[in-house]
Amino acid sequence: MNVKKFTAASSREALRKVREALGPDAVILSNRPVDGVVEILALDNDDVASLSAPSVEDTPPPFGAFDNDFDPEPVFSRAAAAFAPAFAAPERRAAAAEVVPPTYANRRAPAPEATIDMAAMTSMMSAAISQAKESAAAEMSGMMSEIRAMRGMMESQLAELSWNSTTQREPHKTAVLRDMLAAGFSATLARYLVDKMPATKDAAEALRWIKTVLARNLTTIANEDDLLSRGGVFALVGPTGVGKTTTTAKLAARCVMRHGADKLALITTDAYRIGGHEQLRIYGKILGVMVHSVKDEADLRIALKELKNKHTVLIDTIGMSQRDQMVTEQVAMLSGSGADVKRLLCLNATSTHETLNEVVRAYQGSGLAGCIMTKLDEAASIGNVLDVVIRQKLNLHYISNGQRVPEDLHLADRAMLVDRAFRGKAAGNTLADADLPLVLAAAGANAGNLHNDRSLREVSLG
Repeated sequence: MNVKKFTAASSREALRKVREALGPDAVILSNRPVDGVVEILALDNDDVASLSAPSVEDTPPPFGAFDNDFDPEPVFSRAAAAFAPAFAAPERRAAAAEVVPPTYANRRAPAPEATIDMAAMTSMMSAAISQAKESAAAEMSGMMSEIRAMRGMMESQLAELSWNSTTQREPHKTAVLRDMLAAGFSATLARYLVDKMPATKDAAEALRWIKTVLARNLTTIANEDDLLSRGGVFALVGPTGVGKTTTTAKLAARCVMRHGADKLALITTDAYRIGGHEQLRIYGKILGVMVHSVKDEADLRIALKELKNKHTVLIDTIGMSQRDQMVTEQVAMLSGSGADVKRLLCLNATSTHETLNEVVRAYQGSGLAGCIMTKLDEAASIGNVLDVVIRQKLNLHYISNGQRVPEDLHLADRAMLVDRAFRGKAAGNTLADADLPLVLAAAGANAGNLHNDRSLREVSLG
């Protein structure tokens, strides 16, 4: 057996020498680095074939001394199988290249670590953070509720102590406050004005100052020329039963007396209330004015376009609760009619302060041209409606105090209304001195910081 040794700087160069010397079928016995070079021991394929015939005793070992029991055939077979792909034909080498034989390095390589699902980890962290935020928000909300409750209790106690001290030092303030509450004014406005009252010892002088401030903050029209002579399109809006149809008829009669029936047009949107349209039609027949009925925004747009030559157009709208969602639709219908429709809000003088505030907020929309106080003759006190008009900065046009058309409609007189409010104090509405601190404390709690209330800051005192 002729074992040959080949050395070269790289394995590729050494394998090339083996091929040149022994041919492509040579068998590689070993491949190792020695002193900075690569050493390959190879055997000719014919020598491998001759090894299979003779016995072990007749065959000298290729290198070193072997035991008599050594069988070289498995060794050569394994070596041939390991290195044969290097010398195989190109097509055979391409097929063998796909199979990478195991090496010492990858047999001893550590098992790959399990990969982490970052998407799942991110989702878990987001859920945990969201839950923590919700829990913190709930705790914060509960804490704020407790703080507000404690603040309310402290304000009530401090208000009671402060008022008791004020009552002893300035008894005229107690008298004025009691009169304002009995007249129907809100405790918030009453407390604000009493706190701002100039120093005085006379209850009558203090009440005169209060009446002057209230009258100064009532906005009214100077005369009917601001409304009837200028003309335009006016829509009377408000809750059911506030007197819109009757008030429309009163305004229509005044327009006819001033400009004639041919200068006026009446429109009604009340197609739901039984007899609502007929009631206005009867008034129109008496006045000699045609009444037009519309159902929606498209009808209203067409009607106003046809009546654009009229000096004055009065629209009687359907009444609905201030909490009805259709109120917003009605405001949108009037605003989108294609004409400059001025909305006049009818305020029922017999309604409570809270109800009137709800009505104004519901019907205000983008702004009201003014308001008309109705049912003055039925109200026990009118401080409630004056309070709302002052706080909401409404322009008070007329006062309606009866059913007669057109007699029971009057221009608003500020001094007369304020005097009427204090003269018409509701019987049994006067509070005892012991109850005043509780009422004032409740007003302060409802209004938050009394002196930061925007509606109160806009009240003119000078």
